[in-house]
Amino acid sequence: MKPICLYNGTVMTGFAAMEHCAVLVEDGLISDVFSRKRFEQKHFGADTLTINVEESIIAPGFIDTHIHGFGGFGTDDALDLAGRGTDSIIEMSRILADYGVTAFNPTLYPSETETLLRAVKSVALAIGRENGARIMGLHLEGPFLSPQRLGVQRPETVRPVDMNLMERLWEASGGSIVNMTVAPELKGMRELALYCIKKGIILQAGHTDAKYENMVEGMQAGILHSTHLFNAMSKLDHRNPNAVGAILIHPEMSCEIIADGHHIHPDMYKLLLRDKPIDRIVLITDALKPAEQKDAPFFANGEEVVFRDGLFHRKLDDVIAGSSLSMIRGVKNLASYGFSLEDAVKTASFNPANVMRYRNKGAIIPGHDADLTIFDKDFNIQAVLIAGNLKKNNF
Repeated sequence: MKPICLYNGTVMTGFAAMEHCAVLVEDGLISDVFSRKRFEQKHFGADTLTINVEESIIAPGFIDTHIHGFGGFGTDDALDLAGRGTDSIIEMSRILADYGVTAFNPTLYPSETETLLRAVKSVALAIGRENGARIMGLHLEGPFLSPQRLGVQRPETVRPVDMNLMERLWEASGGSIVNMTVAPELKGMRELALYCIKKGIILQAGHTDAKYENMVEGMQAGILHSTHLFNAMSKLDHRNPNAVGAILIHPEMSCEIIADGHHIHPDMYKLLLRDKPIDRIVLITDALKPAEQKDAPFFANGEEVVFRDGLFHRKLDDVIAGSSLSMIRGVKNLASYGFSLEDAVKTASFNPANVMRYRNKGAIIPGHDADLTIFDKDFNIQAVLIAGNLKKNNF
């Protein structure tokens, strides 16, 4: 693998911004980060590819831990009987790399038991076969969710906690489930939480009608992350803070945010920045299969959806089905909502890596994986490296 040196850029290390710096990549890893002066004094071998990034931002690769699909491909394809699921996820990984995503957790909706088990197995088979963004593992959005906070979930697919089903899901995934959205108030949740701790699965509260005390009990059992904050969860109330209040009150709780300007009003980010430590905020897209597709009809979770006002809505009843967001647009939006650029990038890289316990990802530090996203001051993706391989280069 040829060494690569990216120079004349602003490096977002994951902790701070360093202007007029360079990043050296060797053998798939970050080898060094140095100033322009040291770059000018350095002598590179003839085989080193040097790229002038022209004062662009050199950021850790974006990590999307909650995404159903993109560009016409996604986990929906694993639900049918045509056997296209694995290939679809591989294509999804290729397209995501063009948008600055270097790692992701393909997210599955709940469905009928045998269909879900087949889909989990199909998606898991794509791991290790990617030609773009790395698949870190599966995110199961259910099936142990609240019937009162379905969102676009179909009521017949959510169910009470079932440990036998959980074991079957784990086996079908080949041990590749990374995170799982659950409703903390469900009976049997503590047993499920303890099982997931042993398996290394990150549980996150979402699609939940939990009262405040349910959330605290869930936190004590290790449910310390949350799914698309403010959406599909019990709202803040002065007599019972409920799920939203618990997430805002307790700094140890981390939260996903969909920064498309529609799922959350832009001014709500002022509250979030005031009440939530920046390290606990994780940008996600929750994007659906038709995101970035041009031609209707569009489908998601087995139902037709329509695109309107920046969102996908279920055609049947106009319920919000999901977003069309990309991670780079999310970063751009956060920067316009009051986040510093460093913090906006952090929510898309360092924070998800930290919450999901991904070692050697999310920061530009010697010894870390050379997953890099380079974008200009207008937030156009210019270059992407995954494990030191150039997947996109517009320079």
